Amino acid sequence: MTIERQHTGQRMSKIVRHNDTVYLCGQVGEGSSITEQTQSCLARVDALLAEAGSSREHILQAIVWLSDMQYFAEMNAVWDAWVPEGHAPARACGEAKLARPELLVEVIVTAAVA
Repeated sequence: MTIERQHTGQRMSKIVRHNDTVYLCGQVGEGSSITEQTQSCLARVDALLAEAGSSREHILQAIVWLSDMQYFAEMNAVWDAWVPEGHAPARACGEAKLARPELLVEVIVTAAVA
């Protein structure tokens, strides 16, 4: 059994790879709107997946946390444009108090190695 950890700190690793599965820590984005934060967040997911040898086409599961479900439609507009057609992962979306008040969205991803 092989477990690789990348960008490891005291509390977490940004990437954990176990055999042919990649687990990313929760990603948040920058910006003042849900659209900006979702775009930034998903760009970070793309970068980490590429570093781990995967891509958005190989995402198995995504968990999306919103600070308020009022942002659901706007987040989905960005999400729907980002997910390649025919490659939608299993996904859950819920409302949660995030780590900082300015954060509107957090995405957690599990993917297969490409």
